[in-house]
Amino acid sequence: MHRRHPEIDPQLLSETDEQRQLRIVLRDFHTEASGPEDVRKHLATPRGYDEVLWARLAGEIGVHGLAVPEEYGGSGFTFAELAVALEESGRALYCAPLLPTVALAAHALLYSGDREACERYLPRIADGTLTATVAGFDACEPGVTAEQGAPGWLLRGRADFVLDGAGADLILVPAQTPAGQRLFACEPPPDTCRRTPRRVLDETRRQALVEFRGAPATAVGTVEGTEATVSATLDTGRAALAAEQVGGSGHALDATVEFVAQRHQFGRPIGSFQAVKHRLADVLVALEAARSASAYATACTAITSPQLPVAACAAAVVCSEAFRLATAEYVQLHGGIGFTWEHPAHLYLRRARSSEVLFGTTDGHRVRLAELIGLAARSAA
Repeated sequence: MHRRHPEIDPQLLSETDEQRQLRIVLRDFHTEASGPEDVRKHLATPRGYDEVLWARLAGEIGVHGLAVPEEYGGSGFTFAELAVALEESGRALYCAPLLPTVALAAHALLYSGDREACERYLPRIADGTLTATVAGFDACEPGVTAEQGAPGWLLRGRADFVLDGAGADLILVPAQTPAGQRLFACEPPPDTCRRTPRRVLDETRRQALVEFRGAPATAVGTVEGTEATVSATLDTGRAALAAEQVGGSGHALDATVEFVAQRHQFGRPIGSFQAVKHRLADVLVALEAARSASAYATACTAITSPQLPVAACAAAVVCSEAFRLATAEYVQLHGGIGFTWEHPAHLYLRRARSSEVLFGTTDGHRVRLAELIGLAARSAA
């Protein structure tokens, strides 16, 4: 059972000067090169994002390697710096696979403790030349098996709704072996892996069905450490998604406040009406709660705290609800134009709804949180 009142250095919850400067640089970068119209334009391309911008983000700013140790080609910072980048990408609705590549796959490799795998893949992730994802991490039962053939391990089975599953260069997947479940890294040749894009609500975050048909793979880590690696990766993903949701909520609130100050009705800005003020105040309160929950989850991830599961669950609930409220008001308080496909509010609303269930539902997170802090056992008693 986790402590209900964990101790943590308050300084870890505050933004440093370096992180503040990074935020300014990234916000200017996304404002210049990744606006809503840019997002729409690149959704129609085969990969669904601007590959030149992806390379610039890795090469000019070094976002991909922020949380990667220097020995593996990264900058050697922590998840706290990466969370700043994720928040700004969420604010801009950046549609490249930053979440699956940098937050999920890179951390899965680090958590595995497999130096050979880290040396093989992390430098390419850090320099932006390798996109990666994880598959089957949140499955109740393993859908992939691994068998040893003449050339080595071969994967068979399927994993559904894999983030960037149709385009990722590297797929990390837990598979069942005779000795138990183990993590595998796969750069599948086309003839051994079928990838079928899924039709999803949020087109800015592509997902796919991945079917392994004797795909060659390399074992990563140990059988004994697989469960812990998968669990820690998922919690890191929840913390990363929470940072994204805070960024998206911030954009929704700022854009709505700007609009209600400009839109006039009955000879005055609609933002001067008390009902509108109250609704925006509710969004602000929810956003501040989300910032706090996200900051705590980020700090726990950065220092590999045993409180990460608790923090990740709490952030998943609070940030999902804040993002949902912020985007709902984004649409409603923009009136008729908020419902049109041409308006960016539509894109943020879809991102909010899809993010709610990305790593589990809010109800599921509440149940897990109650179990972690011992409330479920007390209720049962």
